[in-house]
Amino acid sequence: MFRAAIFDMDGTLVDSEEHWRVAEQEVFGSVGVEITHEMAAVTATMTTRQVAEHWYSVRPWPEPSLPQMEAAVVARVAEQMREHCRALPGVIGVLDRCAALGWRVALASNSPGALCHLVLRQLGIASRFEVVVSADDVEQGKPDPAIYLLAARRLGVSPAECLAFEDSLTGVRAAHAAGMRVVAVPSSPQDFSQVRPCLTLGGLHEFGDEHLAGLGHPV
Repeated sequence: MFRAAIFDMDGTLVDSEEHWRVAEQEVFGSVGVEITHEMAAVTATMTTRQVAEHWYSVRPWPEPSLPQMEAAVVARVAEQMREHCRALPGVIGVLDRCAALGWRVALASNSPGALCHLVLRQLGIASRFEVVVSADDVEQGKPDPAIYLLAARRLGVSPAECLAFEDSLTGVRAAHAAGMRVVAVPSSPQDFSQVRPCLTLGGLHEFGDEHLAGLGHPV
């Protein structure tokens, strides 16, 4: 029986892939790293620190520093989020369902904490989340399970009592490794054959009582 729901952010609650791509192309392009759409897909599930390290390994630049480049990317994404942040279909509905079930709710994201809180405020759902765990809070981001394990610990529930909502293979692996059951809502074609989620849907708007019953939770 579930006591909590833990949500990924990028691609699950908000469609942010284009914002990250634009920010990477602009910021790293300023130091001579030309990033195509295909190249940007490689870093889509990384933390911002990992992104900066990745592009530096591809084509090192003398300055600014990696932390400065990372901060510039985050600032550019935040700027776009303030202008264009929209919840994906079904976000409010699934949060309402969690509240009706008495579940505790957390966010577990590879994005920086400041950006997580900004997005939740922009979407008008900050009060729905008791706990926010970001890449700032752990040594390793997803697919390492640390983010999910910390979210469960801060909620005061066991991982086995948590239902995770994820859009990427990286996130599904992290939640699965943490001992949670996972609902996948892929934002792009994904091969989940290696780590199978309990349920795969076209979006959060499809999640209903029949799925809860199928996961063994009373409705």
